[in-house]
Amino acid sequence: MKVIPIYIEAGITGFESPAAEYTELGLSLYELIIKHPNATFIGLANGDSMNEVGIFDEDLLIVDRSEATKHGDVIVANFNGNFVCKIIDKKRKELLSASADYKAVPISEADVFQIEGVVICSVRLHRKSKRLTTCLH
Repeated sequence: MKVIPIYIEAGITGFESPAAEYTELGLSLYELIIKHPNATFIGLANGDSMNEVGIFDEDLLIVDRSEATKHGDVIVANFNGNFVCKIIDKKRKELLSASADYKAVPISEADVFQIEGVVICSVRLHRKSKRLTTCLH
């Protein structure tokens, strides 16, 4: 895939043709986003608890299992048999939503808890793909 470096404003009233005087960069989206292909998977976000960090319902989550988890990272975890996308508070041992509408969830010794990976990127699809929907549902 070739990248055409064009800066686009949301309030476009008119613009030059993208083909006029551009420079092609040999860069694929895959190479740009995925550092560790063998340790990366894609998930589908569900719900509104992470909206304030830019993760919305049905966004694609690019999750890297090989990244070291740091305090404050957005993660995907298995929490008591459910896959969740939350912010990890390593100091308080809590899972945090990005919305004030949801309370912090403490992680206790009795819980089944395993971090599956760090969310390194989310992708919003403005037009849903039938093929993607079939693969992820």
